[in-house]
Order: sequence, then structure tokens, then C-alpha cells
Amino acid sequence: MGIVGAGFIGAVHAAAWRSLGVRRLVIEDPHDACARRVAGPVGAETTTDLHALVRSVDIVDVCTPTHLHRAGVEAAAAAGRPVICEKPIARTLEDAEAMVAACERAGVPLFVAHVVRYFNEYAAAKAAVDAGRIGRPAVLRLRRESFRPLRTRGHWLLDEAKSGGLILDLMIHDLDYARYVAGEVETVMARQARDSSGANVDYAIAILRHAAGTLTHVTGAWSYPPPIFRTGFELAGDGGLIEFESVDQRPVTRYVLHDDEGAGRVVGLPTSPVDEDPYAVELADFLAAITSGRPARVEAADGVAALRIALAAIESSRVGRPVAVPEFGG
Repeated sequence: MGIVGAGFIGAVHAAAWRSLGVRRLVIEDPHDACARRVAGPVGAETTTDLHALVRSVDIVDVCTPTHLHRAGVEAAAAAGRPVICEKPIARTLEDAEAMVAACERAGVPLFVAHVVRYFNEYAAAKAAVDAGRIGRPAVLRLRRESFRPLRTRGHWLLDEAKSGGLILDLMIHDLDYARYVAGEVETVMARQARDSSGANVDYAIAILRHAAGTLTHVTGAWSYPPPIFRTGFELAGDGGLIEFESVDQRPVTRYVLHDDEGAGRVVGLPTSPVDEDPYAVELADFLAAITSGRPARVEAADGVAALRIALAAIESSRVGRPVAVPEFGG
């Protein structure tokens, strides 16, 4: 396994791969000291040569900054290697489509690491919706609120031209999950507010209208002091409600309106946010898809679709009106 990029998420993926029993792990980064820092705890090899890396491993996992994803994916595809790419798939739709095309030409799979689909509570809620436990989804509310990334000025993550900012880097988790649960998104209306007084507060809200008629409210914020990171959701249908709040540290609870087991029964879905590492579960799914040829829970097309929704939200917040997702190639 070769990991391209020795930043925060590269270290997370390295630990997950090692827990899955990968025999040989190689970390590539143009900064040798960074590569060695990530490689040390997991006993990995290091290199500063991207092209040497992709030729020497079986699978490539791209964990570079968002605006650099295309280079890593195209290098892996050129070497005929299956590719895993951290979310979002790319900073621009042009890059994303070029990455997909490169992998298709090479005949190699491309997977995008939208890890929220693999968190136990989110996976359990999706399964309950698919089983009809809340009836027809009507209104979804998704929240993701944290502290502003602890990076110095000039870091790529704080440069919206490179990262896409709050909406593309943080909220895309829930934009992807909303599509996963309720289907394709037709329009997005978004607003974003920033405090430049020194408080480092960034807040955004997006309302998605799905083709099936479902409405989704997504809120994201970089507003809390470290180390607070809170997430939550409410999935409401005409037959019930599923809700989760990370602060409660408890399994998902389902409040049933109509159930053949008895109206009004309250059932806790058998899941816990501390049962297993979602990053390891995600990467194990990708690995199984590569070795067996079966679909993974997230495919390249899902990564592109999530990017289109996020770009529509960014544009809507800029122009102050609803934006059709097809304007971004939907």
C-alpha cells in the first residue's frame, strides 16, 4: 500500500491500513521529514518520489491537499494502480472529471473516501431508512460543527482557492450523506457568514431540494473552541424519526410513528460511535472491492456528485439565490 501525502489524514489512513494487516506500507511526501514522522509509528517505508511510489505498490491512497489530488490520482492511474482518494475528490469539477477519465482509460477503480458513510450511527440510520422504518423521507437535518482548523496563516486548508473552505472541506460530508439517504439533489440555497474580527468564526447553512421532493438542511461551522467537534442528524419521514447527537455518546434512537410491531415503540438501533474505527472499515471496504470486483459503498461517481452539490452551495452563497446542481454538470 502506498500513501501519497504525509499530513493529518495520511497519518490516519496509515494507522488504519496497518490495523488491517497490510504487509508493506510506503509513505510518499516531497518533505522527507513529514514522511518519516508519519511512517515511524506504523513502521512504514518512505520516499519523496511519487512516480517511484506508484510503480512499487499494489494500491495507491491519495491523501494530499485537495487541490493536489489530481496529480496523485493521474500518476497512480498511469501506473495501472487502483486508487483511493481522500474527500473531496477535487477542488474543481474539471479536475474531478479528468481524474475519473484517467482511471477509466487505465481500467482501474477509483474510490473516494467519504468516511461518514462508514460511521456506525450514520450507516445504521441509512439502513433503517432503506428498510422503510421512517416511511418516505421528508426532511433531513444534518449538523457538523467544530473549531477552526489549527493552522497558520497561508496553510492550504485556510486558503479557499485550494481547499474550498468550510463548505467544501467540512460540510461536504453531510452533503454526500444527504444524497446517499434521499437521492439526487436538484437545487441548493446557501448562506455563509464569517467573523473577521479575530474570533475566527465561519458558519454556513445550505438547503437542498432533492428530486424525490425531500428537503435537507445542512449546517456547518468552524466556531467552537478546541477540541470540540459536534455532529448530529434528524431524518424525518411520514412514518417516523431517526435522530443522533454526538454529544450524547449513545446509539441512534428511532421514534416510530407507525410500526407493525406496535405504534409508538421506541427502539435503539444496535450501534455505537465507539465500536470500531470507521476509517479502517472504509478502507477495508475499498480493499474488498478492489480484490473482488464488487461495488464499494462509495464510488467515484459519488465523489463527483458530492463535489457538484458543494460547488453549487458555494456559488449560491456568493450570488444569494438558489443554484441548480446541473449548472455544475449534474
